Amino acid sequence: MASSPPLPLLLLPILLLLSGPAPSTASSYNEKLTHLHFFFHEIYGGPNASTITVVNPPNSSSYTALGSIGVGENYLREGAEPGSTLLGRAHELAVAASLGTPTAYLSLFNFIFTAGEYNGSSVSIFGRAVLTEVMDRAIIGGSGKFRMARGYTISKLVNRTVAGDVIYLVVEYDAYIYHMDG
Repeated sequence: MASSPPLPLLLLPILLLLSGPAPSTASSYNEKLTHLHFFFHEIYGGPNASTITVVNPPNSSSYTALGSIGVGENYLREGAEPGSTLLGRAHELAVAASLGTPTAYLSLFNFIFTAGEYNGSSVSIFGRAVLTEVMDRAIIGGSGKFRMARGYTISKLVNRTVAGDVIYLVVEYDAYIYHMDG
């Protein structure tokens, strides 16, 4: 009866393949880190609303109830004041994704810069938003000067004003963006 080849000989071709040169992960561009500081202004309710609820869950009309979906085109400004320099817009999709309080939103943003050095560029942000906490979300892409962006944002609510049925929110952002240089 013929004997089987020893196990090490069977594994040799696999080991040779695995020990070969790894695919190149080097890029043909230099990566740059850009830090941006700005303020996100949102108006919920009233005739000048920049965010609206497009879906209410069954048995609730609350924008904080599990399953409610909001869409917005909000303002990115240089300062916390409503009249500060406009830097761009924030296209937003947010879904209330928690049963309890505080409400947690699954949020997706596209920050489109319309002024200054980054005019025409954008970054896309995804993550969990709880307005009563410091929020840490991922930058998952970008365009223009922020092509192939990655990184993160740290944000916190700095002002919440309620006037009748209108809620005005100001959120301070620090964005740390790794992107192509040039």
